[in-house]
Amino acid sequence: MSCLDAQIIPQIQNLQQQIASLLLYQSVLKKTVGEAFIQLLESLSKNDGSGIECIRAYSNWFRTIASKNISWQEYLISQIIQDDNPFSKQVQKININTLSPNLIAAAKHDLQILQNLYHCSGTTISQWVKIIAKLEKPPIAWELESEKKETIYEKLRSLENWSDAIETLATHYSHFGTGLFAESIAFEWRNGKLLTITHPDPVKLKELVGYEFQRNTLIKNTEFLLAGYPALNVLLYGSRGSGKSSLVKALLNEYSQRNLRLVEVAKSDLKDLPLIVEKLRNVPQKFIIFVDDLSFEEDDDTFKALKVVLEGNLTARPTNVVVYATSNRRHLIREFFNDRPRPKDSDEVHNWDTVQEKLSFSDRFGLTLTFEPANQDTYLTIVRHLAKQEKINLNPEDLEYQALQWATRNNGRSGRTARQFIDFLKANLAVFEKY
Repeated sequence: MSCLDAQIIPQIQNLQQQIASLLLYQSVLKKTVGEAFIQLLESLSKNDGSGIECIRAYSNWFRTIASKNISWQEYLISQIIQDDNPFSKQVQKININTLSPNLIAAAKHDLQILQNLYHCSGTTISQWVKIIAKLEKPPIAWELESEKKETIYEKLRSLENWSDAIETLATHYSHFGTGLFAESIAFEWRNGKLLTITHPDPVKLKELVGYEFQRNTLIKNTEFLLAGYPALNVLLYGSRGSGKSSLVKALLNEYSQRNLRLVEVAKSDLKDLPLIVEKLRNVPQKFIIFVDDLSFEEDDDTFKALKVVLEGNLTARPTNVVVYATSNRRHLIREFFNDRPRPKDSDEVHNWDTVQEKLSFSDRFGLTLTFEPANQDTYLTIVRHLAKQEKINLNPEDLEYQALQWATRNNGRSGRTARQFIDFLKANLAVFEKY
């Protein structure tokens, strides 16, 4: 072993011991980048003489961190502020001053260790590989300038001792939460689990025009939710293509920075709705449970789970959750003429009560917003608005003529039809200009 090896390997082994002694924040290093880093330290500490193993381990770590397009330092901070552990969970519910002193001490202990890992820059690690693998020159170091400007990143980057950031971290956890809800903004419920939607619809409120009353009313209700006041569950009812779903999705993009999250639940999974609500109850974020294209067959009992959430039961309704549902049907439960009470052939004694329950189910929503079919003026207003946003330079008369022709030949006048027309027109003009 060379003199340089003798200096470096004890440093690496000391880092390994520190990682092993983490008490609360072990999962910070459990994802691919952290695991690759641990494997790299292990390979470097072995110093088997050939250097092949540590070169491979470095290459693997480089690839995993490069795939995230983030610096090692920024990666560590991002994992710390999202980490689910006893400390980060408890400070979301109670004041840090009431926590066990041992829990606070454990958190400070771990933060100091993680800061030591933070100081292992890509250049430092690259030099270790060069020396231990006996390379002529160090491998390319992974270094990136930090782009994160949030207060918590700035605080940790500037502190000499991360244990001094314990109260700042506690405040961050209590305001923004941890885990899945701190990592993403959109989710879907599938097979009994909340799953991240990696690429949520990017539609923005400024892209939507028409139905101003409905839009402003829904925005106001969402503002109530974000401000901590009682917000109403909302049924968005109306013609297809009128922008009901787009409006709900646009709210997420408008307010995600204010801790709004969206959970999409399929009609087939509504039986799990009470369970979903309980999972969301005690976290800092505000949630829209989004049910698209809602309707029920006459023998469908899944609406009972939705009824419990809308009306409540003995369990108090959480103040951070609302249900926004869209439907093309005003009466959500399908009804037939045979359902109407007829004295002679009705088997049910109180048949009319059943009919009334079906017809009044939509009334359980605190607010119903109706989206009427778009008339020609509304349709052309939407077309002109979208054309302006997409910077389509076309004679206004020609634009309107083509838009009306498109609506006649395709799906009729609606916001969706206008969007499809503009997308086609933009592509068509772009391709035509090339030739």
